[in-house]
Amino acid sequence: MRGDEKRVVGAFGRYLTERGWTVEYEVEHCDVRASGPGKQLLFGEAKGRTSAIGLDVDTLYGQLLRRMPAEHLDDARFAVIVPDDGLKAALRVPQRIRDRLNIDVYSVDETGKVTPYTGPTGTGPESMESLEGAAPKE
Repeated sequence: MRGDEKRVVGAFGRYLTERGWTVEYEVEHCDVRASGPGKQLLFGEAKGRTSAIGLDVDTLYGQLLRRMPAEHLDDARFAVIVPDDGLKAALRVPQRIRDRLNIDVYSVDETGKVTPYTGPTGTGPESMESLEGAAPKE
């Protein structure tokens, strides 16, 4: 993991840990694997700031899709974790598609603050019963 990606992944890991999740890094080529209350699972791919953030976020989606464990498609959430300047690129995948694939988008600002993008349907770990009200919603 390179420079800014390491910062983004670290901030996301702290965000989950503060909410009662157990976080592992670099598990089976996945940047983040976390287990939460009630046996919830989350797999995440991250990118840091780059000179071609749009292209790199497209690559991130491909990596996430390729690494989704088939045995957990029905019982896990998947996370796209990007620096705040990559949020627009991450949201180019339509909400309906992300909902179907259980993909949530998170942005990390320069200070390490993680913000979930919940979209119009309010999906994601932050809306699950165990985390309700714990995460900021915009």
